[in-house]
Amino acid sequence: MALAKAKEIVSSNPVAVFSKTYCPFCASVKKLLSELGATFKAVELDTESDGAEIQAALAEWTGQRTVPNVFIGGKHIGGCDATMALHKEGKLVPLLTEAGALAKASA
Repeated sequence: MALAKAKEIVSSNPVAVFSKTYCPFCASVKKLLSELGATFKAVELDTESDGAEIQAALAEWTGQRTVPNVFIGGKHIGGCDATMALHKEGKLVPLLTEAGALAKASA
């Protein structure tokens, strides 16, 4: 059930961030996405009734047990370090744009 819910969240949002409200790494990723103007769905696992089950399902699905667990365009990106690294390499914005999370810049 938790895995189906996680997959539904990932497939129905251009960006999904599985997060915990008190996690500083999660806060960094959400802040970055907000600053970039990206539309994203944050799922706070510590406030969801089935958060522990979802986190366990994500670990099985992605091999990543930690949060934040970031998906863009249905693809698993990774955690805070992976997301920040993509941004430093200039690859995050194109991914977000392709996923439909960023409005295309009007030129």
